Amino acid sequence: MKRVLILGANSAIAAAVARIYANDGAALYLIGRDTSKLAATEHDVKVRGASIVVTIAADLVDTAKHDDLIKEAATALGGLDVVLIAHGELGIQSDLQASVPKTLGIIASNFLSQVSLLTLLANYFEAQKSGSIAVITSVAGDRGRKSNYVYGAAKGGLCVFLSGLRNRLSASGVSVVDIRPGFVDTPMTASYKKGLLWAKPDQVAKVIVESIKAGRDIVYVPWFWRWIMLVIRSIPEWKFKRMNWPS
Repeated sequence: MKRVLILGANSAIAAAVARIYANDGAALYLIGRDTSKLAATEHDVKVRGASIVVTIAADLVDTAKHDDLIKEAATALGGLDVVLIAHGELGIQSDLQASVPKTLGIIASNFLSQVSLLTLLANYFEAQKSGSIAVITSVAGDRGRKSNYVYGAAKGGLCVFLSGLRNRLSASGVSVVDIRPGFVDTPMTASYKKGLLWAKPDQVAKVIVESIKAGRDIVYVPWFWRWIMLVIRSIPEWKFKRMNWPS
């Protein structure tokens, strides 16, 4: 029986991951901000066969609560085997570049809060000498683009942090999985026009669970984003500055 902590459990991808683990009878500890969404997910995963389900409402940007949240989760489940960090927000680039507080809010939501959680979780799993930490980052972190460079900067910094953490924890038998989705059809992207490159949350969730099980390092979802981002990263900076795509 896997003991799984999901931070940001109200996201569409995280809820889909919880459903997969529930189907296997896992014990789940779900943390999110929206109590009504948590209640709906709790009912869903119980019906699917989760052996234990605990839901906690919390704002994960509040780093002062992180230590207690992790300790409470480990106590409730009798330990932790898997942690998925899935919270964050996209923001609107035009609003962010006009406001320092909004920009810093996105950095806090997508980078600083994850660094706090990861520091605590790394120490927990390093002492345990086993476990898996998975974090949803983004292909936006692979290169700064004018359409979302604040969000991308937060995700890029997170990817570098995960790389160092992976290097540190590998000697302890702990895997650190960097999940880099491309476009995903979720409530956070409801206003975006959808196309062939878009994935569904259930597709992404399946890859996340498989990647955690396999102990992979960096995973692009869907797979073709690895090659798309390879091309984007290879464009010389002088040429990239002149490009209007992506706008």
